[in-house]
Amino acid sequence: MSVQLELLLLMATAACACAVLGPFLVLRRVALITDAISHVLLFGIVIAYLIFKDLDSPWLFFGAAASGLLTVALVEALQKSRFVKSDAAIGLVFPTLFALGAILLTMFVPKTTHLDVDQVLLGSPEFGVQDLFLWSGTPIIAKGTLVLAGLFLLNLGAITLCYKELKLSTFDPALATVFGFAPVLLHYLLMSLVSLSAVAAFNAVGPITVVALFVVPAACAYLISDRLSVVLVLSVVFALVGSYVGVWLALQFDTNIGGTVATVLGLLFGLVWLFAPPRGLLWQGLQHWKKRGRFHELLLAIHLFQHEGTAAEAEESAIDGLHRHVQWPPDVLKQVMNRAIQRGWVVSSAERLTLTSSGRIAAQTAFRIPVKQTE
Repeated sequence: MSVQLELLLLMATAACACAVLGPFLVLRRVALITDAISHVLLFGIVIAYLIFKDLDSPWLFFGAAASGLLTVALVEALQKSRFVKSDAAIGLVFPTLFALGAILLTMFVPKTTHLDVDQVLLGSPEFGVQDLFLWSGTPIIAKGTLVLAGLFLLNLGAITLCYKELKLSTFDPALATVFGFAPVLLHYLLMSLVSLSAVAAFNAVGPITVVALFVVPAACAYLISDRLSVVLVLSVVFALVGSYVGVWLALQFDTNIGGTVATVLGLLFGLVWLFAPPRGLLWQGLQHWKKRGRFHELLLAIHLFQHEGTAAEAEESAIDGLHRHVQWPPDVLKQVMNRAIQRGWVVSSAERLTLTSSGRIAAQTAFRIPVKQTE
């Protein structure tokens, strides 16, 4: 298997494992906790190393995951104290634990031990694909890819089994408590999965990319849909697209792979934020422009309806002087009149505008006049 394909598989499994949990973090407004967890893993790794003195020990994995849960517990404790808010609690906990891990690393870990701080900060997927799983002595696939694929299946299975409970506890924790769903337990279940996924992706893609994979695809999906099931699917799709494009660009331009993937995801969010319906800026601007145009057409229909059958009807509906009565510039009136004619609300004849039955119904509806009584 080529190195490029190995990198794509590694990044894709990391993207799926993280992105499938991201929507719950974004909707619960605890997305920043992923940044905290991805940084304090160093603290757990160093503590586990100091205990077992073996960089290949599986206990380093569990030590890192435990440090993530410790971070969540400390943040929750600070929040419940009501002295600090959630963002301040995260800002208090994770720099402290991260700095403590860095201090312990420099004080007690021998200089000859290969525990690269740069890799901890940036991530190096290139090294992750070199540790291969062997089958009968034949290298098959990167171990990190297998672990992340397993975690993706674990996360997907947990979400599938607890979908209703997670959904209700996310949107209405009080109601979830009434139904006996134990939102606190569900919260720690979710955070346990987040910690495990962050630890597994930590060595492969680095903390910055881990945060990007958790948060950015979910944010993109949320701009497109309000349905949680759709958001979950779109989140994984966006993560896969960003990972593929990021890896390809990094290999083409010889840049840091994790950083390139995070950058591509940021650019992808920018495109969605600008163009995607229904919350994209340009999409909302277009809808506002359409609503404004429809409002002007309705005002024209109302004006004609008010003077229909009156002595002033001829003057008020004359095209030449109509702009003075509705107080619009002539060019604006011409555009509104053309759109109203295309919509079938008015017709132009003998230099006058006349309401059609559709235009009359629209005006009556605006005045809340029962249509049947006027027919």
